[in-house]
Amino acid sequence: MTEQIELALREKSIPEKAAFFPKFFKAFPGGYGEGDLFLGVKVPDQRKIAKQFFKEISLKELSELVQNPYHEMRLTGLLALVCRYEKCKTEEEKKKLVDFYLAHLDYVNNWDLVDTSCHHIMGAYYLKREKNLFYELANSGHLWRQRVAMISSYHWIKRGDFKDALALAEQLKNHPHDLMHKAVGWMLREIGNQDFDVEMGFLKKHYQSLPRTALRYAIEKFPEELRQDFLIGRV
Repeated sequence: MTEQIELALREKSIPEKAAFFPKFFKAFPGGYGEGDLFLGVKVPDQRKIAKQFFKEISLKELSELVQNPYHEMRLTGLLALVCRYEKCKTEEEKKKLVDFYLAHLDYVNNWDLVDTSCHHIMGAYYLKREKNLFYELANSGHLWRQRVAMISSYHWIKRGDFKDALALAEQLKNHPHDLMHKAVGWMLREIGNQDFDVEMGFLKKHYQSLPRTALRYAIEKFPEELRQDFLIGRV
């Protein structure tokens, strides 16, 4: 079935996208996506293909997809995994897919792969469970695992549970990479969408030590006057 999926993706390949994506995802030498390969397939097409095949594909075949050198093959595999997780009927089935995801973390190796999968699977499974794993990932020193830790909290935030998201944001806010600054700022903004006072409380305490990118993401939807107050440090 992996051959069918690859054929379906190649049929949707756009040469201009294949040329553009290595720059967009920093796949050049020294970039965070160094060495990645691209077919040039748009995400909506990948979602359609994932939905077409997720019921029939085996975990062995999903493993092959997620380990594929082509970015779109990995993303389509992860999208299919999300579809399968969302259709699980038992906790045992969910645990099996969570274990699969964790076993393949080395291949969840760019921001879009993280962002389209982790909160749907890891965030969902651990909503009511102990979250020590996410602090371990945050302490891993590995950019993509740290982003998995932060973005998984999106699931909890949308359900009004901010405690671990705030703790992870505090732990990761001074990360050296701007992709983590964006992740932290994004999750803080999402907290504010649910409860403005909670985000304000965090920002008043930490905004002067937040990297500029994280702060800009966090206050993006603030009223302009308040946004400027944060940017010039007069809060």
